[in-house]
Parts: sequence; C-alpha cells; structure tokens
Amino acid sequence: MRPKLYESLAEWWPFMSVPAEYEEAAGIYGGHLAEFGDAPAKTVLELGSGGGNNAYFLKSRFKMTLVDLSAGMLAHSRMLNPDCEHHEGDMRTFRLGAGGQFDRVFIQDAIFYMANLQELGQAIETAFFHCRPGGALLIAPDYVAETFRPGTEEGGQDGADRSMRYLAWRWDPNPSDHSYVMDFAFLLRDSSGSVRVEHDRHVGGLFPRVEWLRLFRQAGFVPTNVTYHHSGSEYPLDLFLGVKPIGA
Repeated sequence: MRPKLYESLAEWWPFMSVPAEYEEAAGIYGGHLAEFGDAPAKTVLELGSGGGNNAYFLKSRFKMTLVDLSAGMLAHSRMLNPDCEHHEGDMRTFRLGAGGQFDRVFIQDAIFYMANLQELGQAIETAFFHCRPGGALLIAPDYVAETFRPGTEEGGQDGADRSMRYLAWRWDPNPSDHSYVMDFAFLLRDSSGSVRVEHDRHVGGLFPRVEWLRLFRQAGFVPTNVTYHHSGSEYPLDLFLGVKPIGA
C-alpha cells in the first residue's frame, strides 16, 4: 500500500512543503549535475520528482523531464512547473523511448522508497537506460547506513482556508536489515476549523556506501561518492554520482 501522503492526502502536499525549502539543496545538485559528466548538460530526467520543488529551481539551468508514481503529486508539479514535461511512472520500471537520451538523470529523496537492494538496483538500471553515454546520474539520499540517526522533525504551513502541522519520527526497527521507518502524524485543519489526525507510515531503504557503489558499477556506471554540507543538517550529506562510459 502506498503512503497516504501520495494518495488520499496528496492534496495537502503544499501545506507540508514549499519550494523555498529546496532552494539551497537544488543549487548544490544543479552544480554537480552541470559539472559531473561530459558537456553538454542541458537535459535532465528527474525520477521520483514528487511535487516538483527541485525542478522549480533546476529548470532555470536544464530542460527538465519529470517522472513520479503519484498522480496527485504530479498534479501539484504541473501547476508549479507547467513548462516541464511530466510522466506518471515507477522509477524501478519506467522506460521512455529507446533510451540514452538525457544528459543527466537525477533522483533525490524519493530513492528512500527503494526498500531493498533489488529495488535500488532497478532504479539505478532505469537511470542507466535513460542516460546517454558520457552523461551522468546523481542520487541524493537522505541517509546512508553510516549516517543514519533516529530522530524527529516537525513542520507545516498555513493556507488561506486550510492548515497542516506534522511530526515525523524516523526509527530503525531492525538495525540488521536494509530499511528504516518514517512515521508521520498529520494534524489537518479545514476551513470550518475542524481538525483531524492522520497517521502515515513510510518504509524505505537504508544502505551502506559500499552497496551504493557496487550497484552503480553493476548497472554500468563509473561511480563516485562525495559529501556536501547543508544548513539544515548537522553532518555532511552523501551524493552518489556515476558517469555512463562512452560506448556503453
């Protein structure tokens, strides 16, 4: 079952997250997308593009093609990014055309939903299929096994007639496997002032760096792991980049 946030609660997404919260990270991603791989870096396929907040900033530098599994999230993205091409699809299986047509492929936090090594490998294979030779893939996970820490975060936004507040609790029920849990508690207030509470559980993957690099190589990429600093994090965050060799 898909998380409620992308199905029955998808209409509330703009009250959870706004584009401004993505500007700093999108600038970092854009720099790596431009510099890693050969020139030109004009076209980018974003897998798991969600509500389009990254694309809102990246589209000033690249021609963005956006893919997401949630029709509700794509609806938000189309309103935010009407100038971008959108497709509904699963990053594990999505195929567009004959392959190899994008200068870069990008996946941000939606990679979380690849809950095991097989699914992560499938997403990387999808990226390889769509990346042209000499181009590159960039994946920006929230955590790798070496950096994960249990914790909580909170947030939410007010609108003209509705408001949301949420608490997110990340924890690892079984440290010996490759997954962790994000439990969300949503407080949703409508125009009448009534408030309802929703619980939403998200289960995703948590992999050590060595497995990320192995799966990049297995798909055919020449991989690199780098870290970067973000004002919202107390520790360096990981990026995984892979170049598709000429002739591949």
